Amino acid sequence: MAQQDNNQQPNKLNNNRGKRPKGARVMYIVYGIIMIGIAYLFFGGGGSGSSKQPITWDRLEPILERQDYESITVVNQEVAEIRIKHDVVKRDTATYRDIISRTISGGTGPQGYYTYNVGTLDHFDRELAIVEQKTGRHISYKIETNNSIWRELLVWFGPLLMLIFFFWIMSSAARRQMGGDGNGGGFGGIFGFGRSNAKQYDATKQNNVSFKDVAGLAGAKEEVMEVVDFLKNPKRYTDLGGKIPKGVLLVGPPGTGKTLLAKAVAGEAGVPFFSMSGSDFVEMFVGVGASRVRGLFEEAKKKAPCIVFIDEIDAVGRARGKNGITGGNDERESTLNQLLTEMDGFSSTTNVIVMAATNRADVLDKALLRAGRFDRQIYVELPDLEERKAIFAVHMKGLKLVKDKNSEAYVDRAFLAKQTPGFSGADIANVCNEAALCAARKNKKEIEKQDFLDAVDRIVGGLEKRTKVLTDQEKHTIAYHESGHASVSWLLRWANPLVKVTIVPRGKALGAAWYLPEERQITTYEQMFDEMTSLMAGRASEEIVYGKISTGALNDIERATKMAQALVTYYGMSPEVGNISFYDSTGQSEWGLTKPFSEKTAETIDREVKRMVEEAYGKAKELLLSHREQLDQLAAQLYDKEVLFREDLERIYGPRPWETPETEKTADGDADESETDRDEENKNDFEEV
Repeated sequence: MAQQDNNQQPNKLNNNRGKRPKGARVMYIVYGIIMIGIAYLFFGGGGSGSSKQPITWDRLEPILERQDYESITVVNQEVAEIRIKHDVVKRDTATYRDIISRTISGGTGPQGYYTYNVGTLDHFDRELAIVEQKTGRHISYKIETNNSIWRELLVWFGPLLMLIFFFWIMSSAARRQMGGDGNGGGFGGIFGFGRSNAKQYDATKQNNVSFKDVAGLAGAKEEVMEVVDFLKNPKRYTDLGGKIPKGVLLVGPPGTGKTLLAKAVAGEAGVPFFSMSGSDFVEMFVGVGASRVRGLFEEAKKKAPCIVFIDEIDAVGRARGKNGITGGNDERESTLNQLLTEMDGFSSTTNVIVMAATNRADVLDKALLRAGRFDRQIYVELPDLEERKAIFAVHMKGLKLVKDKNSEAYVDRAFLAKQTPGFSGADIANVCNEAALCAARKNKKEIEKQDFLDAVDRIVGGLEKRTKVLTDQEKHTIAYHESGHASVSWLLRWANPLVKVTIVPRGKALGAAWYLPEERQITTYEQMFDEMTSLMAGRASEEIVYGKISTGALNDIERATKMAQALVTYYGMSPEVGNISFYDSTGQSEWGLTKPFSEKTAETIDREVKRMVEEAYGKAKELLLSHREQLDQLAAQLYDKEVLFREDLERIYGPRPWETPETEKTADGDADESETDRDEENKNDFEEV
């Protein structure tokens, strides 16, 4: 029972941390009263509270000559206060309207007075003597001295006090937002920015993520289960003299679920979870990043056993001396040094696991990856077919779908998984949300399969722009361009089979073709060359039909050129260059100013890249010339319908001879539905320039 109370106590503290104290509102009222009092003492005049109007000698001299004044008082030998007779003010309101105050109800308020800067008393006496000679009457005045010590102090120190008071209020508010107690404890106040602002998730309430919420990632789950087992049963390992890895680095493309996997580890182990981004350590102030690292690990040691998760650690863990912009002693490197020190300072009984995520493990410092720090790397890959099916099942739980399996609108997870190769978990979540939005726009009661397909089209290709104005000639050119892509990809053995082609502008593209690529683990030269041939088919079609080319093939040529460069310089598939790779997997030459090959080799590479691209272009022209009649039929139908599918292409060219019935079933899905894919290299084949 005592153990249960101890576990609940941190929860109570964490839940009350973000709440405003009961006396906070009263304190704000006190702050306001103090500010108003300071402003009144500093700007209020310290007198009777009546209005005063400064005047010059030209205005004062007639008042003295007419004897409209009641009294003259010189204060501190600097300012003369001239008070006008009440009956004169009532009689001549036009002259003295500037010292007549009005109440809210429209009545007359307290009468004001005039002030005149006398300069010195001798000068003021000489001015009064001139008036006395004109009127023949003596003018007397009183001298008063106002020795208010508070006024003098406020004049000299008032602005400084108000500035300090302002910073104190702002720092108190910032301290409360950062999780402080607001009472000045710890490193608060104006120096509070050096504290760690890591988010803490409670072991029992806030962090309720488990492995059941993480679909797919079977291999990564298996590896991190050892970490979970250690946090649950550390004695099992320590009795044998074993030590758990102190750092676990999750590496993988964006959106694959690295952060979710780390939270699931903490949820399964039932321990606190500290989350912080790598960029939170980097500040413009010297020493702030290192201070935050120290604060983070101090809090983690107090909550042990726990997990410290640093997202996007490459922001602070990049290799030292490889920046290329700043020197070696910048703030980021100081923060990295502190991180290395903290990770190496853990004892075997601390029970603090450091997990981090990045998609650029190649740029991390070697000292960070050595044994004893991040000595275990877990690669989180893009989900395969079965994993995508499981991810769809997770994200479809809260959606209202068509449940009739015999209906054409039924949403089949297996079908959607086949149509989304290369999608990450975040992409699939976006597809599910976009499908719900598409159904809502059409006022549907349930989400149908077509809504998911439209969502994939929008995510991959962008929003349709049917309002974009195209001339008839441009529309014909785009139709032949896209027909060239579709025809060559259909006729080549290793090219990705077409699923859908359109000449409706979408995103930046004036036309687009969708393919369903085969999920391969390795790729041959023939497969990549067929892809290059398919890319060059758009321009080849334009040249065959019109005898001239356009700028619309910019994106195609760029991708084909990069593919040829990769074949020559990375994969060693050029007979002239040989089995040589200039690819640097470590990323150490990212800021290098020299090439890893000679000028002669560079010339050979240029020749080989040009040869491959020209050969692909020549093969595309040869295929289109031998199938010119089918090309014209396809372009004509595409011009009329604007959108064609796989079955339309099959009616013109016939079935692909090397495809098995199972392959056709996978690519077709349902015969009358529009399919798409995620292949980034084939989603926009005709871009606007």
